[in-house]
Amino acid sequence: MARSQRRSNKKETGTSYNKDRKKRKFELERPASLTRVGENKVKKIRTLGGSLKNRALQYSKVIIIDKKKKVIANILRVVENKANRHFVRMNVMTKGAIIETDKGKVRITNQPGQSGQIQGVFA
Repeated sequence: MARSQRRSNKKETGTSYNKDRKKRKFELERPASLTRVGENKVKKIRTLGGSLKNRALQYSKVIIIDKKKKVIANILRVVENKANRHFVRMNVMTKGAIIETDKGKVRITNQPGQSGQIQGVFA
């Protein structure tokens, strides 16, 4: 069954809303990208309106913004991920995850599945 980004069918009280319409194409959601540590793989996705998004499926480098200079470092592994505790074991990188690099520990500040690259600051 198609997953939708529309409001829930249940009210806070537990009763159902009246069924007003079916799901619409623009309300459907895509599967999560689950960006992992590995050789760079970026997929282009067409969005509503014809624009393109770069979805990072695997990435091996991180752009670290330190004060006013940029440093590029290699990603070694995921140390902590508050989005899901199992993502650490799977080496999945999301916004807010702490990763270990050759320059030190870094916290990811962007969404890799939306921007197609990984940026962060020192943790």
